[in-house]
Amino acid sequence: MRRVVITGIGTVNALACGVPGTFQAFREGRSGIGPLDFRDADRLAIRIGAALRDWAPERHFKGNELPLLDRVTQYALVTGAEAVAMAGLPAGLGPRGGVILGTAAGGIQTWEDSYRAVFAEGKNRVSPLVVPRLMHNAPASHLSIRHGLTGPVLVVSSACASANHAMGLALQQIRAGAADVMLTGGAEAMLCFGGIKAWEGLRVLAPDACRPFSKDRTGLVIGDGAGVLVFEEEEHARARGARILAEVAGFGMTADAGDIVAPSAEGAARAMRLALADAGMGPEDIGYINAHGTGTLANDRTEAAAIRAVFAAPPPVSATKSMHGHAIGATGALEAIACILALSEGVLPPTLGFRVPDPECDLDVVANAARPATVTAALSNAFAFGGLNAVLAFRR
Repeated sequence: MRRVVITGIGTVNALACGVPGTFQAFREGRSGIGPLDFRDADRLAIRIGAALRDWAPERHFKGNELPLLDRVTQYALVTGAEAVAMAGLPAGLGPRGGVILGTAAGGIQTWEDSYRAVFAEGKNRVSPLVVPRLMHNAPASHLSIRHGLTGPVLVVSSACASANHAMGLALQQIRAGAADVMLTGGAEAMLCFGGIKAWEGLRVLAPDACRPFSKDRTGLVIGDGAGVLVFEEEEHARARGARILAEVAGFGMTADAGDIVAPSAEGAARAMRLALADAGMGPEDIGYINAHGTGTLANDRTEAAAIRAVFAAPPPVSATKSMHGHAIGATGALEAIACILALSEGVLPPTLGFRVPDPECDLDVVANAARPATVTAALSNAFAFGGLNAVLAFRR
């Protein structure tokens, strides 16, 4: 079987625009959550999020490019450029390179602006570029165009598991010989009035902070951002002298086939076991888990039960959504980058806001400060509405 490694990573998120700043925020235990300041934020009951505070598109794009690019695509392109540069990818990959990205909402800001124009402002026309701006595949398509990748290119939209599903499918494409290099991960730009108002209706948003696994947790915090990783066939990477950050060792995905919103410990546990089996590893090989860890009562208790079902002695667990927010379709990519920090530098990112242990979340939570540890393998969990579970196993 062709082995797959990671040779480049890139990210923009509420912690930093770029991998170095994001790694530093993880080390320092710094939160990117703060007040929301977009249009009509004062009409929301929940007014916090993990936004990119100083995002300036004109720093990254020419003026004639921006009419085609919703923020979600902007994030993906900037992130992809960082990942490609880190990997030192050669030009001319063509059909041997591809892109699989996850996103839950696509160009939601473009949807909102167009609805405002038609319904609130009474306009009878919208820009002819609305459809190519808002379509879910726009970020993946623009990345393929920018980097000349003409192999497998598609988008995955499976709510909060989108990025993990995308990375798992990218792994499978390389293993199957359909490509040598895949840009993969996720992008999301849900922080706008309509995006948050919809989540308010679910009554799962925290009013002040995200506190995963803490007994006093009150919900999740939505975040924006993107993460792109360069997955590469190992021999291809070694032949060109690329620096290898980690191995993508295994992938497991399951469906609960139960409730559309309530999570299942059995489905989550099965996905973890499948990822371990695919990697040829046992539970004792895992030294760190980046949990889905949303900060809701139901998810955290269910995930803790699933982890305890798989691991007789659970390894350290952290939920970095307490720092970068829940970036929905992109969040798995941000958490994969956190796993790479653990594997490559021996730093376990913290779970911020952990104040009161919950007996129903009996785990070794990396609480409030980063922890040094020698880790040879890690799991990254993603569990989505719709009962969809996707777990990745990474190896140093």
